[in-house]
Amino acid sequence: MPLPISDILEPLLGELQRSQAVLLQAPPGAGKSTWLPLRLLEQPWLAGRIIMLEPRRLAARSVAQRLAEQLGEPVGQQVGYRMRAESLCSAATRLEVVTEGVLVRMLQRDPMLDGVSLIILDEFHERSLQADLALSLLLDVQSGLNETLKLLIMSATLDNQKLCQTLPQAAVVSAEGRSFPVERHYQSLPVAGYFEDNVAQAVRQILNRNQGSLLLFLPGVAEIRRVYDALSGSVPSDIDLCPLYGALSLAEQQRAIAPSPAGRRKVVLATNIAETSLTIDGISLVVDSGLERTARFEAKSGLTRLVTQRISKASMIQRAGRAGRLMPGQCWHLFAQEQAERAAEQSEAEIMQADLSMLLMELLQWGCRDVEQLTWLDRPPEAALSAARRLLTQLGALAADGGLSANGRKMAEMGCDPRLAAMLLFAQTQSADSLATALALTAMLEEPPRSGNKDVAYWLSNPLPQWQKRVRQLCGRLSGRSEKIGRIDADEAPFLLAAGFADRIAQRRANDGRYLLANGLGAQLEPGDGLSRSPWLVAASLLQGTTSPDARILLASAVDPECLAQRFPHLVNSQSAVEWDEEKGTLRAWRRQQIGRLVLKASPLAKPSMEELHAAFLNWIRTQGIEALGWDDDAQQLRLRMLRAQEWLPGSPWPDVSDEGLLASLERWLLPSLEGVKDIKGLKQVSLSKALGQLLDWKQKQQLDAALPSAYRVPTDSLIPIRYSAEGPPALAVRLQEMFGEKQTPAIADGRVALVVELLSPAHRPLQITQDLAAFWQGAYRDVQKEMKGRYPKHVWPDDPANAVPTRRTKRFYEG
Repeated sequence: MPLPISDILEPLLGELQRSQAVLLQAPPGAGKSTWLPLRLLEQPWLAGRIIMLEPRRLAARSVAQRLAEQLGEPVGQQVGYRMRAESLCSAATRLEVVTEGVLVRMLQRDPMLDGVSLIILDEFHERSLQADLALSLLLDVQSGLNETLKLLIMSATLDNQKLCQTLPQAAVVSAEGRSFPVERHYQSLPVAGYFEDNVAQAVRQILNRNQGSLLLFLPGVAEIRRVYDALSGSVPSDIDLCPLYGALSLAEQQRAIAPSPAGRRKVVLATNIAETSLTIDGISLVVDSGLERTARFEAKSGLTRLVTQRISKASMIQRAGRAGRLMPGQCWHLFAQEQAERAAEQSEAEIMQADLSMLLMELLQWGCRDVEQLTWLDRPPEAALSAARRLLTQLGALAADGGLSANGRKMAEMGCDPRLAAMLLFAQTQSADSLATALALTAMLEEPPRSGNKDVAYWLSNPLPQWQKRVRQLCGRLSGRSEKIGRIDADEAPFLLAAGFADRIAQRRANDGRYLLANGLGAQLEPGDGLSRSPWLVAASLLQGTTSPDARILLASAVDPECLAQRFPHLVNSQSAVEWDEEKGTLRAWRRQQIGRLVLKASPLAKPSMEELHAAFLNWIRTQGIEALGWDDDAQQLRLRMLRAQEWLPGSPWPDVSDEGLLASLERWLLPSLEGVKDIKGLKQVSLSKALGQLLDWKQKQQLDAALPSAYRVPTDSLIPIRYSAEGPPALAVRLQEMFGEKQTPAIADGRVALVVELLSPAHRPLQITQDLAAFWQGAYRDVQKEMKGRYPKHVWPDDPANAVPTRRTKRFYEG
């Protein structure tokens, strides 16, 4: 039976000949990945190679194998694949299925893509970071370097609106699917009990009532293992349980994909790796947990958090469609239909929530210093780009002009994460054994062990098989040869890790496995972990927890801090610090050697110089917080006026007087006022209002006093203080008689902000609070007048206060 994609082959080929870029939308089962590439190979006008990008390694292998089988050839002849640590290509290969960063590496080495006629971006709806980056670079290539290069973007659920806006010249071709009907059910899990037990119970019921093999979508590996355990021994004996996720061996993955033996069924427990590309033989039942686990980078901490979240409507359709690839099927969504209707249409692109340090290094290697120079479906977020710049600066990869330094260019050529590239670069300056150890560490950290021992030294002695392939590949890339160049030295591991993870050097702060990192963040090992006995670590792999503020340490190496300081003296800085001794009531000054926030050595300063003492004061304030200073009312009010000026006087630049802003600028505004200050008592007596004035120039002071005055002159000519607050309008507390004759509510900020007038009795008791004085005189004043005349008979209470003469005195002296 012809595949549905064959119906649109001729129009598609015509559009490819006419256009630089074509968008192909074809549902699962149409043949876009496993049939169309072979037809493209047959076209004489596509004489060069064809590169097809798959977002997942499992799919890349599977697609390449299927295409090669149709040609009656082994993989590596006309059809090959290339991915990190693995390649099956030859001189005869014309169609390369590549994954991860391979396409970007190819572009960096040969921006012209000499000899390549067509690039296919498959399953583009997954919006992987590498796919988005590759698309931006390819569009740049097409715009000036290689105008003959063709681009085919394929997916089952293309976000056509965004793609068409970004690529207005691209042709759009759609194909019908050949999927069989799938009956969809919605079945909410019980609220009580464990998630995995409830899922296992639902799966058992579905298997007992239906024939065929079942594909179960779960959010992550941990859930797969727990559901696997819950199902083991409780399903019929003719059913095989087959986990499927990226970290499994190729043999284990093939077992999940391959047809079941005659007379047997299987349950495939998969992550969202099975949503697209893969056809799993025999599947007619799908159970969808409705959940996925995604990594979200937090720019502020520089750490990644794993988030379990509801899938999009597009993913629900993809998952359900797995049941109808080869026969009519059924899908059970383990949630209410109302939840499905409220779900997002598409999943968020990875570029919006990922660590962008690798992307930034790739862009700088490309010669792009401003992301606006390239075309993006989603512009990389500025917060993540700023975090990436900070990391690359820390690693020595950036030059003063913002481009790559000499070391940065070497790191970029390595094609791995910037931290790992920095480690490899450092290892190259050491010994052959150091380089061999760094290569092993790189392979380990790129594909870390899923569970078990967290000691790097253990895994260096017990390497996983897939690491060896990556070591050989990296070795050939760095040295031009793939033979072993040294022996692994576990004692060298912590120092190599420190070259790329200096901010994650950690010092134990308690006996319960808690550590403080050099960057000031907290991290934790399980209390019983043998590694937790180490006073100092280098934490190479961290994951931000969901319930604890401390990150989880996944892989680390114990380190001797003195040896670390000797090997990396540039990491150690000396500074003076001041502490208040609560017991003795005295100030103590220290000289400390630190790695970031971690103290290596501390010695008391018997007689520090004034410069050291003042520097220590500033450090003490930054530790204690800005409230540690003696903020009297004058200083507080001046600070509030400057703070509100940013809001009410937007046309002028005003200094940042937030807590963070003041702490960052202590040297500018506070240090000049510390002359003669020798202790905490003297520090708290510093006039902060005078010190804050250091932040304003003469023009700003004049504008602040005119527009946001500290006091208001009322009709009696009294200057009444205005009370500012962080939120809401400022207030004026004044005796009612002094406001006679004031027809309208007083205002500041060039008339933009009305004061809240707190009208007081002669005894300074509150009578009325108003922000509309005219309305008060005409209305509520009558009730106040009636009540106050009897209580304060010696004071005047005129019938027309808006036109009366104001007074500070009693009737005896009133001249109204």
